[in-house]
Amino acid sequence: MDDYRAIADQIAADVAAGRLRPGDRLPPQRWFARERGIASSTAARVYGELVRRGLAVGEVGRGTFVRAATGPVDPALAEPAAAARVDLELNFPVLPEQAGLLAKSLASLVRPDVLEATLRPVGAAGTPRARQAAAALVARGGWAPDPADLLFAGNGRQAIAAAIAALVPPGERLGVERLTYPVVKGIAARLGVTLVPLAMDEAGVIPDALAEGPPLRAIYVQPTLHNPLGLTMPDKRRAALAAAIRQQGMYAIEDSIYGFLRQDLPPLAVLEPERVMVVDSLSKRVAPGLTLGFVVPPRRIATDVAAALRSGTWMATRFALDAATCWMNDGTVAAICEAKREDAAARQRIVADRLGAFDLRTDPHAYHCWWELPEPWRADTFVAAAARRGIAVTPAGSFTVSAGHVPNAVRLALASPPRDVLATALDTLAQLAGHAPEDSGLE
Repeated sequence: MDDYRAIADQIAADVAAGRLRPGDRLPPQRWFARERGIASSTAARVYGELVRRGLAVGEVGRGTFVRAATGPVDPALAEPAAAARVDLELNFPVLPEQAGLLAKSLASLVRPDVLEATLRPVGAAGTPRARQAAAALVARGGWAPDPADLLFAGNGRQAIAAAIAALVPPGERLGVERLTYPVVKGIAARLGVTLVPLAMDEAGVIPDALAEGPPLRAIYVQPTLHNPLGLTMPDKRRAALAAAIRQQGMYAIEDSIYGFLRQDLPPLAVLEPERVMVVDSLSKRVAPGLTLGFVVPPRRIATDVAAALRSGTWMATRFALDAATCWMNDGTVAAICEAKREDAAARQRIVADRLGAFDLRTDPHAYHCWWELPEPWRADTFVAAAARRGIAVTPAGSFTVSAGHVPNAVRLALASPPRDVLATALDTLAQLAGHAPEDSGLE
């Protein structure tokens, strides 16, 4: 047996004997390697083996934690020891029945005569058939983009990256909500763009914030079902924000990834089409592994956005484009979206039932909610205590642009676990929040 597996066996024995308990944090790999007198690469293989066996789980930015043990343990969730953790950290809304629906549409693509065309490259503008289908899909609330204006990326993240690259040169400033989608922080860092947090209130971004400080090249906003807060801008604030964008002579990138859950609400682009670029994708509508990104830029900058997609190699592949076009045209995506709107509403009812006594900020249509924790809990401590119970949640710091003010809150992503598992997990978190941190088993 390889040495790394023998070391993993020793850790597994410690877990089985209760010397390592669920939620215990393993030392950083470099420390583990030093303590054991092994190479760092060997330590990495040990940790990888523990994860493969279901005994540990890696938490991004926090470390590696013991996940399962034999014998009595503290977690309140009554699940088998080998079961996966309850993921309330990432939103993957994939419904049980959707795989069968998607498979039917793909059958026509694997015929040799059709596949020959699918194997050819495609540009940022995709195909006329794809543009027509995508324009109909992203239309909402009375807004319907011209199919000629559609551009395609590999996914929503690439669409956002291309939009930022096209509008904000390296070293320049991009305004974002003070709590924002974490991926945007990573994209900005790689592009050399400085993020400027914009003041918010209960209605969203405060329009006057766009005029504060040195000029911004653009802003990135989520007016509908904001991630992580779950709020949706009211009409009056949308109109004021559109007016501020126009007054400042800047562009706005509107992230509409969750917009399909509110088909009644149009994007900001309906108010300011010459200044607002809409980005969207299939990742939430369909699945992260079967996705496509959409960009609807103002016409005057469409060439710049297309160039950014090409130079960043962020364009869609032809097979993905053709597959998505089939799903959009035959009603598959529409059927899945309708089912997910019902699913999100049902999950929000579970949240209201289990956590209604706490300070929550959410929307009855959203796949996530924002939880302002009760005193004396602090977000990092609560995240660690939840991990002990096999539940992954995200602390507010992951979404904060300015390190000077981190809310004492966590975001709960509701889409991934089955509904019964979600209900049990929320019961556990409610019980946890109802007690003092010193009673949670953390040392």
